[in-house]
Amino acid sequence: MNSGTGKIVAINGNMISVEFTGNVRQNEVGYAKLGDMRLKSEVIRVRGNVADLQVFEDTRGLKIDDKVEFTHELLAVELGPGLLTSIFDGLQNPLPELAEKSGFFLKRGIYFDGLPRSVKWDYTPVAKVGDEVTGGTTLGTTPEGIFTHQIKVPFLMRDNYTVEWTIEPGEYTVDEVIAKVKDSAGNVHKITMVQVWPVKVSNKMYQERLAPTDPLITGQRIIDTFFPVNKGGTYCIPGPFGAGKTVLQHITSRHAAIDIVIIAACGERAGEVVEILREFPHLTDPRTGKALIERTVIICNTSSMPVAAREASVYTAVSIGEYYRSMGLDVLLLADSTSRWAQALREMSGRLEEIPGEEAFPAYLESRIAEFYERAGRVRNYDGSIGSLTIGGTVSPAGGNFNEPVTQSTLKVVKAFHGLSRERSDARRFPAIDPLDSWSKAEGAISSQFVSKARSVLQRGYEISQMMTVVGREGISTEEFTLYQKSEILDRVYLQQNAFHPVDASCSAERQKEVFIVMIKFLDKAFDFENKDEARDQLLNFQEKFLRWNTQKFQSKEYKKSLDEFEAQLN
Repeated sequence: MNSGTGKIVAINGNMISVEFTGNVRQNEVGYAKLGDMRLKSEVIRVRGNVADLQVFEDTRGLKIDDKVEFTHELLAVELGPGLLTSIFDGLQNPLPELAEKSGFFLKRGIYFDGLPRSVKWDYTPVAKVGDEVTGGTTLGTTPEGIFTHQIKVPFLMRDNYTVEWTIEPGEYTVDEVIAKVKDSAGNVHKITMVQVWPVKVSNKMYQERLAPTDPLITGQRIIDTFFPVNKGGTYCIPGPFGAGKTVLQHITSRHAAIDIVIIAACGERAGEVVEILREFPHLTDPRTGKALIERTVIICNTSSMPVAAREASVYTAVSIGEYYRSMGLDVLLLADSTSRWAQALREMSGRLEEIPGEEAFPAYLESRIAEFYERAGRVRNYDGSIGSLTIGGTVSPAGGNFNEPVTQSTLKVVKAFHGLSRERSDARRFPAIDPLDSWSKAEGAISSQFVSKARSVLQRGYEISQMMTVVGREGISTEEFTLYQKSEILDRVYLQQNAFHPVDASCSAERQKEVFIVMIKFLDKAFDFENKDEARDQLLNFQEKFLRWNTQKFQSKEYKKSLDEFEAQLN
């Protein structure tokens, strides 16, 4: 056998053991030969001259002594213009092209380039002959949708280089040479618009890592006010099935103050992914008025696709996010769901016969989750621009049990916890984030003193409601009943939002502050009601006015009139 080849000696599900000669390294890509097909795989363990590889396809038909070719290349993603608007599988194969080639059912052994090779991009050089450059330095730019895409020296080129030649402005494909640079040893390197990056290696090609202090305005009042997220921060959304995790992520992707949205549908049901693919191309971006898909990348690896590729899909997504962060853009990565990614890790660990941890998950589950979320961050790039990558992952614990390993491992590393409640989703109180169980370590745009006061009202209202289930309305005082009604109005008016209403679906930071100040004045007002019926009637009148106010356009005449009426009535 030649160097870089091997033969299969064992097969266990989608894992094959290969006896090889030469050098093989961890996370290297190999291809198992099945007739005319080559099935892509990744080295996940090396022991002596035997390597264990996970195959990203169905291994049906493979047998002992079949040949395996090693590429000496790590599992990597292609980076360059053409990523936006794309829909990939977990290995960055464009799904539309894959479907066109395969037909109704995806076939094995078909792989495409991640970036389109036939499209020509309007390239403008920035670097000049004689300039000193290094990995991450911008060589030129090209328009990509609503953004200016920076073409950089490949990040893996860590030496100092001198620009020897650069192409004239014009239209070129990503494969055409746009510049030549010389290293310190006198070797000349050709550079194109496309570069590759190993997906399981964090991209640290930036000047400085900054503290994530700027709030990320999502447009959801319960998040921005009570449980804020910072740009470059991390958060998780655990909740039982059907509680609204996916819908909440979709609303966030549409209304959040972010530049690029990356959606990683990791192990989701095919029906949910199809819904994404049908809706996103037709959604209007409220920021630009154009199609939302123009600043979106979708990574799809459904539960019906090979489980091995599911494990790679989140790394593909985060590598693309780091790439756009290096251009000074704010990126939001939504991983749905990290539980199914963890299940893929568990399946791999079981086939490797590793000692299992809690609930049969691998003992290194916590470190893998931490490594993933730690790739988020806010950074200052070498050109002085500041970019951020925010990661929000959903968790789908069985039965809504937040004490299971994936949820607990995630809570140790994220900065905000948006726990969804089955009770709230059943009561149609959306977003179904539990205001008493959730938390955030980030600083929001509204004073924490006011937020604490509102949360204390919610807590006390919940306690009174529990009392009422035992003793009834007659068993509590009018003052307690009034406080309970205040907490209900705070919940219904401020915490809940109508995702399908053109005004209430998203609430700006300025509007949130104005509404919340009025809400605090309302909660502080000492009402003197003679009985519970009077309290209910008058407070419901307040609630109706609040709800009407929420559906009026911000700064409109009707909005200002309602505000004046509130102020007069509260004073």
